[in-house]
Amino acid sequence: MIEKLFGNETAGLILLNIFHYEKIHASAISANISKALRPVLNQLQKLEDIGLLVSQEIGRTRLYFFNPKSPYTKPVKEIMQITYEAMPILLKEKMFHRRGRPRAKNKVVIRKKARV
Repeated sequence: MIEKLFGNETAGLILLNIFHYEKIHASAISANISKALRPVLNQLQKLEDIGLLVSQEIGRTRLYFFNPKSPYTKPVKEIMQITYEAMPILLKEKMFHRRGRPRAKNKVVIRKKARV
């Protein structure tokens, strides 16, 4: 259903990854959704051009995240939350297995309720 909402599957999966991780780089998204890097970069550029996403360069890495100033961010995040909560736990574990930093002791792998 996500591909019908956002025009294509790649855009929806990118937004879902950004919703889950809050800030993420293109190659991590590419690996998580099993798509080539070029289509992911193209879609990120489109989402950034319309103002839904912004990016920040940290060293040699460009991180993408939702634009807090965009009027579309809150409704899109609400859609992402509904989609995220409807996903089976096995799919979440498969898609969101990468960690940006070590997990604290006894911390769960998947967020039970995402923030909007």
